[in-house]
Amino acid sequence: MMELIHRLPDASGSGDPASAHTEAEPLDTLTLPLELRIRGRLRATTDGGREVGLFLDRGPVLRDGDRLASRDGEVIRIRAADEPVVTAHIAAGRPMAALCYHLGNRHVQLAIGMQDAEAQTGAAIQTGWVRFPPDHVLEELAERLGATLTHHEAPFDPEPGAYAQVGQGHAHSHGHSHGHGHGHSHGHDHDHEHSHGHSHSHAHEHTHEH
Repeated sequence: MMELIHRLPDASGSGDPASAHTEAEPLDTLTLPLELRIRGRLRATTDGGREVGLFLDRGPVLRDGDRLASRDGEVIRIRAADEPVVTAHIAAGRPMAALCYHLGNRHVQLAIGMQDAEAQTGAAIQTGWVRFPPDHVLEELAERLGATLTHHEAPFDPEPGAYAQVGQGHAHSHGHSHGHGHGHSHGHDHDHEHSHGHSHSHAHEHTHEH
């Protein structure tokens, strides 16, 4: 079994800087739905029939086009699998912003995009689309906001979190004063987020999200 342990840098330079195989061409592809692309540990079969095991840092979601490397330099490219989705089409601008806002308030993962369409006058206009897993409540909300829905199968590659960082999956924010106040935000392998407040009285406030 091929053990994939490195995330190779993408065009922006994001990835595992420890890997020396950043220029190697992929020898196969691995197509996975979102449910499996969020996992750091996984056994799977590539599109070419190779048995592989993923041994990656937890946190970053594997995106369509990401490349993974083994210790020996073998490279596999990730592909997002087609899966059941709902795509809501709506006018660009405020209607699109309102749709994203209200769907986002439901804490659902969303994929967002834009496309050109042709108006009845023949002029090109831009419309937006928002993609999410099938859910009748979200679908009714989208239609009330003026969206036209399409039920189909397509790759689902949702927007990353605003504070997502590729690499070790850690986001740190530190505030220091002479009173020794510290603010910490940590992303751990166990999918815990911790927020700690410290003073000289050693009072602790803990917030855990699992």
